[in-house]
Amino acid sequence: MIRTRRDYLKLSAAATGLALAAPAVRAAETARAKKKLKILILGGTGFIGPHEVRYALARGHELTLFNRGRQPKEWPGQVEELLGDRNTGDLKALEGREWDVCIDNPTTLPFWVRDAAKVLKGKVKHYVFVSTISVYAANDTPADETAALAAYKGADPMAETAQTLSKSPALYGQLKAVSEGAARRQFGEAATTVVRPGLIVGPGDETDRFSYWPVRLANLGGRWGPEVLAPGDGSDPVQFIDARDLAEWIVRMAESGAPGTFNATGNPLPMKAFLKGVAAGVQARPKITWVSTKFLEDHKVNAWSDQPVWVPGQGETAGFHHRSIARALKAGLTFRPLPLTAGDTLAWFKTQPPERQAKLRSGLTPEREATLLAEWKAQGGKG
Repeated sequence: MIRTRRDYLKLSAAATGLALAAPAVRAAETARAKKKLKILILGGTGFIGPHEVRYALARGHELTLFNRGRQPKEWPGQVEELLGDRNTGDLKALEGREWDVCIDNPTTLPFWVRDAAKVLKGKVKHYVFVSTISVYAANDTPADETAALAAYKGADPMAETAQTLSKSPALYGQLKAVSEGAARRQFGEAATTVVRPGLIVGPGDETDRFSYWPVRLANLGGRWGPEVLAPGDGSDPVQFIDARDLAEWIVRMAESGAPGTFNATGNPLPMKAFLKGVAAGVQARPKITWVSTKFLEDHKVNAWSDQPVWVPGQGETAGFHHRSIARALKAGLTFRPLPLTAGDTLAWFKTQPPERQAKLRSGLTPEREATLLAEWKAQGGKG
């Protein structure tokens, strides 16, 4: 459990925005790409991968996926699927092949980049590495892609494994930063694109770090009371990106071949506007009660986990949801409207098994929310 904002900074590594004003890209409007590409996707069956595959097929590209084959999918077109395991160094299926572009979705461990380069270096013209906004050394000040990165503090980054990472979550951002550097060295600055997503949201959000809010505001199942506890005073910014918008933009970046590093999240949106947009998407009219950050901290209500999406807009997290996305916008990043993302997320959640719907993986339980609201009112709504 995240007890402090410092703990949040360590554990928010999995956090990998949405602007209301940017133009949206609709699936029905998908145009064929000017040039057909042979695209290799490492992974491809997680959160953003399936969206990349479907969009790339719609654009007319030739797709190959490389993964362990543990999450088979049905695709709306022909997709070649190669089996292997980067954890064990089994990349034989990639040997002797060539592609125009490689999109590396799941890599956290630097040795994965090293081993992939042994097989793919000189065999792919463009390497797209999906990193994370958690690579930055500090989050207290709004900044762009030139901000300092987290320094690796272990003995040997190439010796780190999934097991050590699970025991030391703080390594996540550090190892992603090392992996970025390894990608540039192996494939070359001019042929490498690094994408740093913020919180990825939308249908398929298994963490419920976003799903909590559409489910809560719609009061799915009637489990909560009529009053919704919300963090702060509504002015703290939040940034996030719909997985579909991220995936589609990554494919377009693969098409353009543009190198460089890009923060890929949304424009900062005040928490009050965020909840208004979610409510509109799920057709709800909730009664929101804003509870001070101090009260939440005093009652060990944790940012990000108990109050998903949100972190305090002051102190050491003041800049976390204020990352510049000017480069990505200039490179064509677009967004769906927030109400659409919220509505689609709720619709997806309703399709999940009853046991999955019964227990959200983030957010306050109905019982705890009711207790906190009662205590907040008992002290006069101050604290």
